[in-house]
Amino acid sequence: MKKYLLLPFVLFAFWANGQSLDGAWKLISQNGKALTDQEYIKIYQDDYFAFGVKNVSDNAFIGAGGGPFKFEDGKYSETLDFFTLNPLQVGTTTPFKIELKGNKLTLSANTNDGMLVETWEKISDSKDDLTRNWVITGRKQNDQISRSTPGARRTIKILSGGRFQWVAFNSETKEFSGTGGGTYTAKDGKYVETITFFSRDNSRVGASLSFDFKVIDGEWHHSGLSSQGQPIYEIWTPYAIGYKPVK
Repeated sequence: MKKYLLLPFVLFAFWANGQSLDGAWKLISQNGKALTDQEYIKIYQDDYFAFGVKNVSDNAFIGAGGGPFKFEDGKYSETLDFFTLNPLQVGTTTPFKIELKGNKLTLSANTNDGMLVETWEKISDSKDDLTRNWVITGRKQNDQISRSTPGARRTIKILSGGRFQWVAFNSETKEFSGTGGGTYTAKDGKYVETITFFSRDNSRVGASLSFDFKVIDGEWHHSGLSSQGQPIYEIWTPYAIGYKPVK
């Protein structure tokens, strides 16, 4: 009889551990208050997360944060690689109480400012050839490819659920250089992104850029014209492979 009583709990544990956060999410309430004047978009992919925040009324950039996360055995925690709202928190790990029901995610934690309760709604978990967390490792100029090994100072680009966000930062000095993000499509060798927030120039919000892409030996080769109209050719490597942390 005891074996039958245990079965539902075993099935529940299996179901909980099988849930994935990968995809794009939107913050819909914070501490019980609905968010209407600001837009928070958070992307999870490959055990990493990134979010960007802007004002809805004028697209003014407010902040960004991100880093590795752990979600296993019903426990969830985030470690910050970058955090513009309070750079002193870079490098810290925060455990959260997590509740995941369908397309709703609730995270709660004790912070320096008191209890924080956030409810996120999944936008999409769609996937394509570029769904991954990437780090830039190469550029081509005049038919010459130069390579680099990312360390504390690095530029990442996380894509999942039809959303993208790039971030340039230094996790050692806690310096933040910039970020931007929005929606994208990747199909038949064409990568098109539409900017919804940009830390350096919010007048670029709404602009769409089209690039050519190829995945060669697991790396993303990205070419076209930058937002300033300059030709670019970038090589992005999966983050887990390209980033070599100093131990």
